[in-house]
Amino acid sequence: MANDIAANLRHLPGEEAAKAVAGHIDRFWDPRMRSRLHAFVDAGADGLDPLVVAAVGLLRP
Repeated sequence: MANDIAANLRHLPGEEAAKAVAGHIDRFWDPRMRSRLHAFVDAGADGLDPLVVAAVGLLRP
């Protein structure tokens, strides 16, 4: 699902795209989903769009 969000927001320039993905995840994903996404990135993010990885970095406290 995160890769689909990134694909839909990729038209935005650079950092703005990562911020938009992070904003979507922050607004619409429940805490369990966000937690699993963080764990997936920590485990290597195999198959995850680099834009999503950048967005997760923006979500970290």
